[in-house]
Amino acid sequence: MHASRRPVSGQQRRVRHHAVNADSDTMFNLLTGPRLLERVEASLPEHRERLFPPTQTLAMFVAQALSADGSCQQVVNDALVKRVIADLKPGSTDTGGYCKARARLPETMVSTLVREAGGIVAKGAACWWHWRGRQVRLVDGATMTLADTPENQAAFPQPSSQKPGLGFPICRMVALLCLGSGALLDAAMGPCEGKGSDEQSLLRELLDTLRIPPNLDSRSTANWTPVPGQTGQSERSDARG
Repeated sequence: MHASRRPVSGQQRRVRHHAVNADSDTMFNLLTGPRLLERVEASLPEHRERLFPPTQTLAMFVAQALSADGSCQQVVNDALVKRVIADLKPGSTDTGGYCKARARLPETMVSTLVREAGGIVAKGAACWWHWRGRQVRLVDGATMTLADTPENQAAFPQPSSQKPGLGFPICRMVALLCLGSGALLDAAMGPCEGKGSDEQSLLRELLDTLRIPPNLDSRSTANWTPVPGQTGQSERSDARG
């Protein structure tokens, strides 16, 4: 991207265009490319060769999340059309097989690849994207409601202010972001009730991600301090400015 602010809107439009038009083949090529292939293979669970193997399923899942439609049916139809074009057996357009394959994806596989991809993006950020040449990290927290299942209720209980049976399980999330690139570097989640359910406790789980940047030595990191953000976020930067 260009260093000046003038073409920012055009850059943002290009990024959105690539994200919305990224299909499962594009995502599969990224997952099996030289930067992520080793991590992907190390994270693969034991599996049989099915219509939706883990890597293909994850590629479809990412494409589904980025698509304007966002439905399982659309991403399955798209995958089967590509199989027909490649002279492969298309299979059924029923989404049940894909949904089951998606449910079998290990959470550790997804989280590991998220951190790896975020690190690659942050590392590739141009020097002029950084605030005063420093690699600033943002911390942001949020809550979200989950499906009302016994498993979710046990892991993410409702706030005590809610009457039983009237609310949904709520989980708290804290994310660590790269200011320069906007990449998600790491995240943690937990319940909203009970000991250790606050954002500060979740942030402690992410401290290992705050590695010493290669352009700073251990003496300069002693001056790092949290800087309050304007939207409830926190920034981490070299206080010497």
